[in-house]
Amino acid sequence: MEDNEIVSLYLRRDEAAIERTSEKYGSRLRTLAYGIVNDLPTAEECENDTYMEAWNSIPPHEPGGYLFAFLARITRHISLDCCRKRSRLKRDAVLCQLSAEMEQCIPAPDDVQCRMDSAALGEAINGFLRTLGEEQRNVFLRRYWYLDSIAAISKRFGISQSKVKTMLFRSRNRLRDYLMKEGYTL
Repeated sequence: MEDNEIVSLYLRRDEAAIERTSEKYGSRLRTLAYGIVNDLPTAEECENDTYMEAWNSIPPHEPGGYLFAFLARITRHISLDCCRKRSRLKRDAVLCQLSAEMEQCIPAPDDVQCRMDSAALGEAINGFLRTLGEEQRNVFLRRYWYLDSIAAISKRFGISQSKVKTMLFRSRNRLRDYLMKEGYTL
C-alpha cells in the first residue's frame, strides 16, 4: 500500500491505518528503536507508541509521501525519551559521546534564537547533508541519526573503523563550517 493511501486511512480515522503501517514499516521502526534502546521489548513498546503518536498527530499533519521519515522521527524521539527515563541517575555513555561529538558543530540549544529557528536549522543541516557524497552521508546518518557504533558502521559499509572515524571527523568539521557560513554561531 502506498504512503498516501495509508495517510488517507489515518485521516479517515480508520484503524486499518495502524495495521498497514505496521506491515509496511514495523520492522524498520523496531530496528531503529532497538539501535537506540538496545532492548527488544522496549523497542517493541517504542514501535507501538509510535503508532499511537501517529494516530494522534496525523489529522493535523499530513506527511503524504514522506510517511516513513515522519514515523522514524517519532520513533527516534520516543526511543531517546525511553533512554533518558531509564538512565536518569546515570548517563548513557553512547548518548553522551555522540552529544559531545555533535556539540562541536551544532548551535547550543540554550540560545533562544536557535530554539525559535529550529526549522531553519533543520533545513540547513539537510542542505549540508546534500553536499556530502553518498557514502559520507550514509555514514553520518548511521552514526548520528540511527546511533550505530563505529564498529557496526565499519561492518555495514565494508570499510575500516579508522576510515569511519576520519569520515565522521571531517563531516563534523564541514558541518560546523557550513553552519557558520549560514550564520549560526557555535
